[in-house]
Amino acid sequence: MNLEFTNDVPIYIQIAQSIEDSILKDIFKENEMIPSTTEISVKYKINPATVAKGFNILVNEGIIYKRRGIGMFVSEGSKELLINRRKERFFNDYIISLLDEAKKLNISKEDVIKMIQREV
Repeated sequence: MNLEFTNDVPIYIQIAQSIEDSILKDIFKENEMIPSTTEISVKYKINPATVAKGFNILVNEGIIYKRRGIGMFVSEGSKELLINRRKERFFNDYIISLLDEAKKLNISKEDVIKMIQREV
């Protein structure tokens, strides 16, 4: 987990994103327990309520679930859900603006594809 305290992104959001990234990288697998609120708060010296706030975001989105008295676990299908959501965000945040800029510059879709293939 990588938290940047000088970053403008709130810590609880960074916690949620870091857990999502760990799920996508198969560090945390479906139905596997994730570190507890206490473990994270002690390790990073942050308020447990901040960690809980990040966890609550993921619970509300169905990414993780709580087993009372045991801990938090990765939900079944969470990786696929995250992949689909991030693909959609990638499309909206990058591809649409890329194509809009290409249109302004009279660059065809085929030329955009050639540019991408050249750089990969």
